[in-house]
Amino acid sequence: MSDLRIVPVSDVDEVALEDWRLVHNLIVPPAAMSLDAVRARSVRNRLEVAYLGDTLVGCSTVRPPAGDGAAAVATVIARVLPGFRRRGFGAEIYARGLALARELGADRIETVVLAANHDGLSFALKHGFVEVERYVLDGESDLWVDLRLAGGGRGAGS
Repeated sequence: MSDLRIVPVSDVDEVALEDWRLVHNLIVPPAAMSLDAVRARSVRNRLEVAYLGDTLVGCSTVRPPAGDGAAAVATVIARVLPGFRRRGFGAEIYARGLALARELGADRIETVVLAANHDGLSFALKHGFVEVERYVLDGESDLWVDLRLAGGGRGAGS
């Protein structure tokens, strides 16, 4: 493990909310969010921000599992700012999100990546995800990719 410090985001922690929003909006500009939208998301999902010392490195989202038994699917998304990629931070952020999803009862793990984010797609594929679907949301033009962790979520990072 690195010296990465990962901090949970709560709906009352303005600094963590803003840092999560900053990373998200830089990496996923078509889905840019307001601070209020991030606050609402922090109540539904598990959000975290990652720092190296006091320097913001990335963030993550874990959408808790939906469904029961074999249908319990969680979404794990790790985001790392471009200047910090290929240094193991994404793997560390992802491993933590994966562990949390499993603690929450996930039997399957999925992720979603903006197709234009070539680094994100490459990262997901290298960590055992397989592409499930490509789509464009109604009224938009950006292509998104849904991926599922091979082996029912018990593969990479186990």
